[in-house]
This record gives sequence, structure tokens and C-alpha cells, in this order.
Amino acid sequence: MKIRKATLADIPQMMEIFAIARRFMAETGNPNQWAKDYPSVEQLTDDIDRGDSYVCIEEGRMVATFVLRGGSDPTYDIIYDGSWKNDNPYATIHRIASRGEVKGIFSKAMEFALQHYSTIRIDTHRDNMVMQHLIEKVGFQYCGIIHCWNGDERLAYQYN
Repeated sequence: MKIRKATLADIPQMMEIFAIARRFMAETGNPNQWAKDYPSVEQLTDDIDRGDSYVCIEEGRMVATFVLRGGSDPTYDIIYDGSWKNDNPYATIHRIASRGEVKGIFSKAMEFALQHYSTIRIDTHRDNMVMQHLIEKVGFQYCGIIHCWNGDERLAYQYN
């Protein structure tokens, strides 16, 4: 699998992937994590402009996308009912989604992330049992509760 930076030309395929992911989340008991218009074209454009949006290519086909953002994330400044493992510099994985056609996408994204950063943070919705399983499977540890920019609660995890 090849992982490369996303370009503006990738946005239509990325939007398809997010639509598939939203349907999958709803079918697996997590209908509320992403609204029907999340992420927006504007959000994807901003991620691409920042240089931290990536796509996964398998046999010439885009099969997944994610954001790997280095640096402090203000959403993680306050954590409830727990604490971060350490205060090391970190990167955050956001908006990871796939077509569901290729297994091991999250593991591949983590391998990629660990080539660039030693400490990774991630969060997910309490109802997203699939993502919680994947997060824990690759070695993240649960740290507590954070609140997104819009106030929504998320379970927060850290690797290393």
C-alpha cells in the first residue's frame, strides 16, 4: 500500500470514502459521530492546504484517507477523568476512513505515523466500538475524556 499526501484533485474520492464510512458507522451502532455533511469540502481543503491530509492507494485505487497532524492539538489541552501518559510532543490522527475493501488500514496508518512521530494521540466517539477495538489493538492506551471544538465528548487515547 502506498500512502501519499492528498491533493485537491482527491477530494471527490475522499468524499465518497467518508460517505461509505458514515454508513458503516451507522450500521455498527455509531450513527452520531459524523454528521451527514462531515467532513465538509472546506475541511478537507484546509487539511490538504495544511499538508497533513493523506490518502492510501492500493493497486492504483484510493482506498482510505486520514489526517496526521503534528503539534499540539487545542482539543487535547483539557482531559477529564484521567490524564495523558506524558507531555511529549505528539501528532494526532483525525478523520481516518476507508472504503472497507482493504483490511489493516488503521495499522498501516499507524506504521506511517510512527515513521514520523513517536507519540500519537487519537480520539473517538463512545459508540464507535469498531474504532475503539482498532485503537487498542495497535497499542494505544485509554487516557480519559476530551471535548471537541463543538463540545462533543470523545474517548481519548495515547500511543507512547
